[in-house]
Amino acid sequence: MLFPAAFFVASGLLDGALSLFASGQPIALGTVWTVTGRSLMNVVVGCGLWRRIALCRSVALVYCLAAVITYAFALLLAYAREPLHFSTALVVSSAFEVPSCVLLFAYLRSPEAAAVFVRPIF
Repeated sequence: MLFPAAFFVASGLLDGALSLFASGQPIALGTVWTVTGRSLMNVVVGCGLWRRIALCRSVALVYCLAAVITYAFALLLAYAREPLHFSTALVVSSAFEVPSCVLLFAYLRSPEAAAVFVRPIF
């Protein structure tokens, strides 16, 4: 239960910090607003996993599946020699997210996780 919650909180904070770093100087208010929204969503899911809320388990499963499929598709395009340009923030973030999402997806689908995340949202 600690790993899924810590992953989402760390992922949100890392994504926020890297996005602000990659946006350049000066940082626009719209950029800060967008980054805060994306980061806050990950932190909220992490807090929900910490409190063992079943809905957050479902959101985490969808997030992990979508992240792995997206990065697999990007790798296929790279192997097909398509001209893709990735920011440093995306490369660092994906190096953290892909292995974590694979492990987390396997855990969240397990019967052990189904027994842990049983609390309804209200």
